[in-house]
This record gives sequence, C-alpha cells and structure tokens, in this order.
Amino acid sequence: MDGNGRWAEARGEPRTSGHRAGVDAVRSCVRACAERGIEALTVFAFSSENWRRPEVEVAALMSLFVEALDRELEELQQNRVRLSFIGNRHTLSVRLQQRIADAEAQTAHNDGLKFQVAVGYGGRWDIVEAARRLAARCASGALRADEIDEASFADALQLAGLPDPDLFIRTGGEHRISNFLLWNVAYAELHFTDCLWPDFGANELDAAIADFARRERRYGLTGAQARGEGGR
Repeated sequence: MDGNGRWAEARGEPRTSGHRAGVDAVRSCVRACAERGIEALTVFAFSSENWRRPEVEVAALMSLFVEALDRELEELQQNRVRLSFIGNRHTLSVRLQQRIADAEAQTAHNDGLKFQVAVGYGGRWDIVEAARRLAARCASGALRADEIDEASFADALQLAGLPDPDLFIRTGGEHRISNFLLWNVAYAELHFTDCLWPDFGANELDAAIADFARRERRYGLTGAQARGEGGR
C-alpha cells in the first residue's frame, strides 16, 4: 500500500495525514473484496525495514494501528471478516500486541473474508523463521530432515493455512516486491499502478482484477497445456 506520504505531501499536509487517508482506503478495499467474494486479502501495513523511518512517523503509525483496531473492529465483525496479523510481534509495544490478540480472538470464528495485516513483517524474515521452526522440530526428533518438502515449509510460514496469493497489487508507481511474501508470491500475477494508496478504491481494484483475468497462468507449462489442449 504505497504512496501515503507522497499523497499527503502533494497536498501540503504532514505525512501522517496520508496514513490516516490510507486507513480509509483499507476499509474500502476490505468492503470491495468481501462484496466480490474474494477469499483472502493480505495488506502490507508496516515492513521490518520501516522501523528505520523517522521516529515521529513510526510513533504516529503505531498509534494509528491501535486507533484503527478500536474503530474498525465492529464493522469487521458485522461483515464476518476474520482478522489476523502476520509479522514479528515482539517488535511492537505490549499495548499493541494485546490489541492485536484481542481483535484476532474476537473475529477468529468469522467465516467471511480472511483479512491479514502484515506489521513488522519482512519476506526474508518469514523464510528464516520458518527454517528455524523446522530446524527446532528436527532437533527435537519430531521431524526428519528428509521429510521437509515445499508443503511442510509453507506450513511453517506466516500465511500457513491460506492459499498462495493469485494477484499481487502494488500502488504508488514502484515496480518491485519490496520483501513482501517472497515465498508465497512465486506464481502470483503482479499488477503495478501509479495510483497512490489513499486514492485506491473499488474502481482501481476492479481494474486490477480485470488485468488479472486477461493473464494466462501457465505454472511452467506451455500455453497449449495450460489451456487444456494437451501437447498441441
């Protein structure tokens, strides 16, 4: 969700106002995904690298996370959205960790959109943590090294239990993944847009979905094979 700061600066406002506008865009996107029957949505709210941003901006973001959780939880409940967080929680304040745990517990049994928020997350961190978990199981005798395969590795990642993303959307005009879900997006279709995140709404989501629908997903096969035409 890139472009909050630039959106605010273009309006002569502090960067924090862009982050607040970005929360509104998240709300709209969650509603739109739920209305379109999308199974899962994962948003990159704060990366492990974002801790290097100015201290004032980081503090404002952390405060905004708490505020948004308190404000949005009722609507998520009403719409049967299951909320969960991925990332290194130990880097967060005790207060925010508790708010996150409470929100997850309250929405755990909802059967609608599965909504994941990545906070303090990095794709490389995710892979290393998964390797550590599997190594610990091997060391304890619960797992043999030759039993580790792609499925068991995926089950040790932060998105365990969810399907790999089909569509990766990045706003703000940058054309890179920026350490997000590195394992999981191996076969995702990538969609880049110049739209800054606070301006991203249902129309922009529909444009991304339409772009996705035009793609031919081959997974290493030939085009004919992917279309079910055998070896022709």
